[in-house]
Amino acid sequence: MSELIPVVRGVEFGTAKLMPDVDRERAWLLTVDGAPQSYVDLDEPTHLEFEYTRRLAHVVDSVAASGEPLAVVHLGGGGLTLPRYVAVTRPHSPQHVVEADAGLLALVAEQLPIPAGAGISVHHADARGWLAQAGERSADVIVADVFGGSRIPAHLTSVEYAREAERVLRTDGIYLANLADGAPFDFLRSQLATFAEVFEELALIAEPGVLRGRRFGNAVLVASHSAIDTAALARRTASDAFPARVEHGASLATFIGDATAVRDSGAVPSPRPPDGAFSIG
Repeated sequence: MSELIPVVRGVEFGTAKLMPDVDRERAWLLTVDGAPQSYVDLDEPTHLEFEYTRRLAHVVDSVAASGEPLAVVHLGGGGLTLPRYVAVTRPHSPQHVVEADAGLLALVAEQLPIPAGAGISVHHADARGWLAQAGERSADVIVADVFGGSRIPAHLTSVEYAREAERVLRTDGIYLANLADGAPFDFLRSQLATFAEVFEELALIAEPGVLRGRRFGNAVLVASHSAIDTAALARRTASDAFPARVEHGASLATFIGDATAVRDSGAVPSPRPPDGAFSIG
């Protein structure tokens, strides 16, 4: 077999690079402008290399009985890591992936093709624009992992956006978002306050070092109208290679503090990560 070599291509929002993993035969790391976006193992789709992706998967795993199909909307495509995971762990799940970067979609389709019959539909569209056209109460889970470069676009941070996502979710559905921030957490706290205006139940999953303000990092927001099984999530996330903490209830209210919800009129992108926070060269 010939040696796999990196694939570099200009896409709409930067320079994408696919780098083979020398330790796993058909596994690839996708970066855009040096920032890691996805890790995909074509032979083992349930292998989740990134910790935040594992946390998203833990929540999806908790939504319904093992193996039960779920209707999932993924806002932000990357290498389609989580859609591939769901297709294997929950066969026959109808999934929609929405990605604004046509060049990135083409690269992934060419180099990391989706297996036939996986039930994954890919759409080239703006995430919020696509949601506005989606059917009411049509999704069990919405996963938002949208970054323009290294920042979450402003129009995906507001109460108006949260209400659009809530409209598409079924009454017992769950919204998940991969967010990134660092102390003093102005963005993260405002996002929690924003989704608290729309959903009764909230939880936050992040590494203790991030929550203590020691470094900039990822945090997974979980929002629902139904009770979130935070005890099960805490057990799952605590067993990861990089353990995380699940904040909810009173401790989460304390973390939110006096933060206020964001409206479209005042929305701004997530903060730019410090140099070197996520880049790998």
